[in-house]
Amino acid sequence: MDGQELTRLAELYSGLVFRVAYCYVKNRADADDIMQDVFLALYTYKKDFRDDEHIRAWLIRVTSNRCKNLLSSYRYRMSMPLEMAENIPASEQKHDDLLPVIMKLDQKYRIVLYMYYYEEYSVNDIAEALGIKQTAVTTRLSRGRKLLKELLIKEGYHGL
Repeated sequence: MDGQELTRLAELYSGLVFRVAYCYVKNRADADDIMQDVFLALYTYKKDFRDDEHIRAWLIRVTSNRCKNLLSSYRYRMSMPLEMAENIPASEQKHDDLLPVIMKLDQKYRIVLYMYYYEEYSVNDIAEALGIKQTAVTTRLSRGRKLLKELLIKEGYHGL
């Protein structure tokens, strides 16, 4: 892969990679680090991709794995973040007030809700990208919706 192709892909997918990473780590600095690491991995990746959609799926999978590695690392578990990000990045296509509430859910629920509703991935695609079964995705979506509804009611949101 040459630098020009990497630049094109970074411009196209950097927002997606950042948002997926942020859904996991809930910290802008760590999400930025993961995003840079993922694009470095893309640059050094030796195999060819079928198309841009294949690259997109690969980026999500690698981002997910890098986030899981970071979250399970001793350094991360034993450190305290310097700051908590207040403004959560929203998808360019959709702007709404639910994403900050979704970010309050457990990681396993927020990532599937984000991928399903904001990135418009199918259950099958989410399962493949995260390396889990389709039934796990549907269960997490169902439980995540229920928890989200409870949280919205608790916080006094009346638009249900």
